[in-house]
Formats: sequence, structure tokens, C-alpha cells
Amino acid sequence: MTIHFDLIPILAIAAGIVIWIKPRHLNYAIALFLIAYGALSLLGIR
Repeated sequence: MTIHFDLIPILAIAAGIVIWIKPRHLNYAIALFLIAYGALSLLGIR
């Protein structure tokens, strides 16, 4: 049995949880999400 996860939705959920728990860290959560999304896109990882 193989389980396949996409990384972008997992990163989005993690960023949403960080924003929900610590709204002051909104800028950091969005910045980390965008950096991770860009790096994964450049590497061709989905």
C-alpha cells in the first residue's frame, strides 16, 4: 500500500495553524510558505 502526500497542502495547513495559534507571526508564516513553495516548484517536487 502506497500513501502519496502533496507537500503544498501540508505546508498550507501548517501555515494556517501557525497563523491561528500566533497571529503576530503572520508575516513569518506567509514568508516561509512562499519560500518553501518556490523552492519546491524550482526543484520540480509536487
